[in-house]
Amino acid sequence: MKLEAIDVFNELIRAGSIRQAAESLNISPTAVVRQLDKLEHSFGSALVERNPRGIRLTAAGEVLAASTYKVARELKNARQLIDDFKGLRRGRVSIHTNGAAASAILAPALSEFARAYPAITIEVEFGSAQGALDAVANGVSQFALTMFAPRDTRVEVLFRAPVRHEPVMSPDHPLARHEDIAMDDLIAHPLALPNRTFGVRRAFDARLHALGLDLDESAFTTHSLEMQVELAARGSAVLILPRMSVSAMIGTGRLVARPFRAQDRIESMLELSHAVAQPQSMASRKLRDFLGDFLKRQLLDGPDN
Repeated sequence: MKLEAIDVFNELIRAGSIRQAAESLNISPTAVVRQLDKLEHSFGSALVERNPRGIRLTAAGEVLAASTYKVARELKNARQLIDDFKGLRRGRVSIHTNGAAASAILAPALSEFARAYPAITIEVEFGSAQGALDAVANGVSQFALTMFAPRDTRVEVLFRAPVRHEPVMSPDHPLARHEDIAMDDLIAHPLALPNRTFGVRRAFDARLHALGLDLDESAFTTHSLEMQVELAARGSAVLILPRMSVSAMIGTGRLVARPFRAQDRIESMLELSHAVAQPQSMASRKLRDFLGDFLKRQLLDGPDN
């Protein structure tokens, strides 16, 4: 079984159709079919069923997919390690993150890293906290940057720091005049919050319950950080976010952040994790060390700590 056929088969699975796989690989659909035919001839079994909407794996295809996915992942790691032996300062690193706030914290770090290591390519995937940990444990991604993540013995936490979630609003908002904000004052105003699949929303609801308060629904429910920020900047709603995730807009005066009263605080742990006993390439080690230092500077050594 040739490596090219493995790559084509894996992309076919990911894309879900011969045409889309061909476009992604920058080859012709005929070339995709040719590689698929070689695999089916080699194994003596049909691997996919074709239909008007794309392809579907057969039972034999499912078995092969589990193996080729693992082979491709291990070959990618091997290529990276060989590049390390050759002294090449290049590579590819994948990070899984959950939540808009975590990704907003990650963006300035990756921007700074890219200036120092322009030959290292970084892939960032988004999903749930559990999905991020699964991706790392299964070797799909090298790192997970998460908030509100469950404990998972398959991963090792490289960096952990508490992050406070604070009310964020327009400078003209009535709450902006407060030095700190009580939860019962906050819920008297329109809020923009994510839905209850997000950890920050569940933490907010739990805090309300603990205080004997109730909020049927926020004025705006959206997982889009961009939408939340725009609503706040226009004075239409108050957000609950880590200050760091909107630091640029606070710096320009479009938004302000005010702390909760001590008894009303919402705090989560920001965690950078990688798989236990997973070999680390040069690129992974560089990013690991850089992110650890960057997050320490921002979250542990910053002016608010």
